[in-house]
Amino acid sequence: MREWAAELGLSQIGVSGIDLSQAEAGLMQWLAAGFHGDMHYMAAHGLKRARPAELVSGTVSVLTARLDYLPRGTAAGWAARELSRLDEPQQAIVSVYARGRDYHKVLRARLQALATRIEAVVGPFGHRVFCDSAPVLEVELATRSGLGWRGKHTLALSRDAGSMFFLGEIFLDFALPETPARSAHCGRCSACIDVCPTQAILAPGRLDARRCISYLTIEHDGPIPLPLRPRLGNRIYGCDDCQLVCPWNKFAQPSVLADFDAREGFAGEPIAALLAWDEASFLRRTEGSAIRRIGHVRWLRNLAVAAGNALHTQPRGEAAHALRAALQPWRMHLNALVREHVEWALAQGDAQRAAPPTAHGVAAEPSPHAGHPAGPPVS
Repeated sequence: MREWAAELGLSQIGVSGIDLSQAEAGLMQWLAAGFHGDMHYMAAHGLKRARPAELVSGTVSVLTARLDYLPRGTAAGWAARELSRLDEPQQAIVSVYARGRDYHKVLRARLQALATRIEAVVGPFGHRVFCDSAPVLEVELATRSGLGWRGKHTLALSRDAGSMFFLGEIFLDFALPETPARSAHCGRCSACIDVCPTQAILAPGRLDARRCISYLTIEHDGPIPLPLRPRLGNRIYGCDDCQLVCPWNKFAQPSVLADFDAREGFAGEPIAALLAWDEASFLRRTEGSAIRRIGHVRWLRNLAVAAGNALHTQPRGEAAHALRAALQPWRMHLNALVREHVEWALAQGDAQRAAPPTAHGVAAEPSPHAGHPAGPPVS
């Protein structure tokens, strides 16, 4: 099966049992604290998320899979280059995983092809394929099956591949030998906790999603809380900071698939250029992309916050003029959410232009990405 998986472009597979009872208490505590925010689907199925046989009747084993997603040709030093984008406030940052094709489609298709390959050998069997598409404790299953361990940022981490990979599963109605779990190797390193722009990682393995930039820019459909807007910087879809500073990601592997190569417009594009996309342009350019799911309204909301932060940092000059011009048409948008965020963005630049200059020219708040401690992990 490993050979078949590799032929399909999968990076690693493992097998987990279905007794996840030890994870139930932590799941319920996380939900009770409200850390899931607007992600009501996280609570909708109760403990089914931790009970695979209740989600899919007859399940006795879970085949797990890892799919690396760094673009082909990614070279050493890539994480530092990604971090440097934070120092270009006029440039929009899209999380690395979302710059190519929608991973749900890519991974599900390969998992289904793997199931078909298995069926050709063992005969018909009951199964269901998942990839971030159902109430499944994906990281729990991945770590139990040896794909890695749970990092302090709550993501799966591998000594061989860092954390830049997707997870998927095949629920099976026949037993397979379980692959052994891996021990954790974060040691005393706290780089991911220290770097989080919004302090969303409250403690090792404890994340308040309501403060996470990935949640705020993707899952959350309301206003970005005012105190957190400056913390978003120029991130318009997702946030990779906790992964970029992780020492284990020096071992992250480029994908073998062209699907995750960056599309035009999603790597290094000026915020002003993206604000020029009307809804038809947005839908055309995001066809087949995970970004499409947030819709044009949230896209504009996120861009407005990034534009406001850029204007706060650089309120004068040609780039600032281009941003103001790009924001103007959206002041009359039919959606109040867009209008409010656009007015906020324009106000950031106006306030800075009116403020007395400092010794460096502009009075500015602390950088939303100040400090990137990344000492070596202690195994």
